[in-house]
Amino acid sequence: MLGQTPPPKPSQPPPEVKLDVGNLLAKGPAVPPDRVVITVGDTRVTAAQFDRLIGLLPQQNQAAARGPGRKQFADYVVQVLELAQEGRRLKLDQTTDYQTLSVFQQANVLAGLTAEEIRKNLKLSDADLHKYYDDHKTEFEQVHARHILIRFQGSPVPVKPGQKDLSDADALAKAQDLRKEIQGGADFAAVAKRESDDTGSGANGGDLGAFHHGQMVPSFEQSAFALKPGELSDPVKSQYGYHLIKVESHDFKNFDDVRADLENRIKPEQTKKAIDELQKATPPVFDPEFFGLEKK
Repeated sequence: MLGQTPPPKPSQPPPEVKLDVGNLLAKGPAVPPDRVVITVGDTRVTAAQFDRLIGLLPQQNQAAARGPGRKQFADYVVQVLELAQEGRRLKLDQTTDYQTLSVFQQANVLAGLTAEEIRKNLKLSDADLHKYYDDHKTEFEQVHARHILIRFQGSPVPVKPGQKDLSDADALAKAQDLRKEIQGGADFAAVAKRESDDTGSGANGGDLGAFHHGQMVPSFEQSAFALKPGELSDPVKSQYGYHLIKVESHDFKNFDDVRADLENRIKPEQTKKAIDELQKATPPVFDPEFFGLEKK
């Protein structure tokens, strides 16, 4: 979609858990929570325990591990348990390395559970929610628009076969002529199919679908969000060329519509604040020489 700012790359799952996401909406079969679903030597894992392990995965991996990636994740759990049993046979659990690492690993697990408990018990006031909503109103606004792109020399959009490589002035003149044609009664979608150099949206009558702030290049976004439904823009210049924009709808979600989303957004920040307060109550002591903190 031309005019769209490339989205950030999604974060990658941990290397030790490589799940085939498949159908993320798939769910595992319902079984009693105390039913043993994995046995490795003398270690047994119940359905409830297995589900709790899945809950420790990154959010984006959990649906897959409960659905099409369930057996793959189980294979990973089995590998961990088998290696742990072999480690005990080799008496590695009696080494200094194990003692040192296990203390921190246990603390890490407990810290994660504690952070989750703090998050669950957070009480957010209406004032907190309203303040966040007021500070981030543009994030809950979206526009559904169509556009016609007329490229010019230097545009990253390739020239159509047999089409002239227009100068900036010629591209602007063509965009203005098309605008007059549409104002004279021509159908915007039909003109987009015929004339737009954005072949992707042009085939759909210039339809870009709905988009939020930050998804389009600045000049395009500014114009699109300033238009009322049904309005047609003057030619808008971007690095791609000149755009004619027609807004189909302009929606703004009110506070009640997004209340649940607001809570999900605020809780991580509030959880961090609560953890910071805990750290202030028990300030750490660092060896200044070891960490290079001595005054020079």
